[in-house]
Amino acid sequence: MLKKRIIPCLDIKDGRVVKGVNFVGLKDAGDPIELAAKYAREGADELVFLDITATIEKRKTLSDLVTAIAREINIPFTVGGGINTPEDAEVLIRRGADKVSVNSSAVKNPELIHQLADTLGSQAVVVAIDAKPVNGTWQVFINGGKTPTGIELVSWAKHAEDLGAGEILLTSMANDGTKNGFAIEALNLVCNAVQIPVIASGGAGSKAHFTEVFTQTKATAALAASIFHYGEIPLPELKNYLKQQNIAIR
Repeated sequence: MLKKRIIPCLDIKDGRVVKGVNFVGLKDAGDPIELAAKYAREGADELVFLDITATIEKRKTLSDLVTAIAREINIPFTVGGGINTPEDAEVLIRRGADKVSVNSSAVKNPELIHQLADTLGSQAVVVAIDAKPVNGTWQVFINGGKTPTGIELVSWAKHAEDLGAGEILLTSMANDGTKNGFAIEALNLVCNAVQIPVIASGGAGSKAHFTEVFTQTKATAALAASIFHYGEIPLPELKNYLKQQNIAIR
């Protein structure tokens, strides 16, 4: 059985780490280089860096910042935001990213997933999906959660897998920043429909929420931000707790 991974997420805006609730009301949460180094020291299994306004501002990811973070860490590093071509992705891999994450650009141009998998290998391609329930069905949103697509969550996850995605990063917009727990229903819908690993994102507020997501879904990793950034749950404490719950953790 795959051991479960704990992944801190750095949402970046204007070169700083930020965090909001339900994708709005962003507040400063610290320096990305300092936080990345701290999480690597504390035993994070991976790190995700999302330049959350790159798509909206129609610009490339902050590649200099990617380089600076990569120098400070020795764990797998996923970078997303503003990746529209295989060339954009290759720049980030050269700058120190191990994987790239695509979201809005993949929805607008699904062939991009196939091109990235061809260029980098599926293991380096993460398709991030932002979703929330609309009239009883989970639907996909793009442009930092601002634009509804009308695309049903499970059909998009399966399509992404068919095109060559190596991993799905599923964020429930309804749970994001609420600290009320992960979106178990949506995660089960996706985990049961695809064969590739699924990262749970959105809603972590307690250690018990991690137990819940790992025992009630097939998610192979759980991602969180504010609980780590603000020191509410130290990473080493969380990993010890999960081991006590008999959850196979890295």
